[in-house]
Amino acid sequence: QVQVVESGGGLVQAGGSLRLSCAASGSIFRLNAMGWYQQAPGKQRELVAAITSGGSTNYGDSVKGRFTISRDNAKNTVYLQMNSLKLEDTAVYSCYADLQRPGHSSSRYWGQGTQVTVSS
Repeated sequence: QVQVVESGGGLVQAGGSLRLSCAASGSIFRLNAMGWYQQAPGKQRELVAAITSGGSTNYGDSVKGRFTISRDNAKNTVYLQMNSLKLEDTAVYSCYADLQRPGHSSSRYWGQGTQVTVSS
């Protein structure tokens, strides 16, 4: 079994910062890309940031220059440092991990999501 668990969401004032964490655990043979999506009420889910096992990163246009994704391969954990938060960053943030279980092909596993609310 595999678990993907996020932490670090909450309420923050505009201009503030939050750091999200996401850890993958369980029967993992190989952990590939990890990343974050956001979904605001009434909107489609959008990619926030992604990072490969080698450390290459990709960001959504709305967060470039404000958010930073990083990972600790020894801990199977990805982090999202969110700075200069805006009201429009309010959303549920969901983490994913692309990984292989022993004897299986690669699949995407999702966390349960964590709410980030930015207030004025």
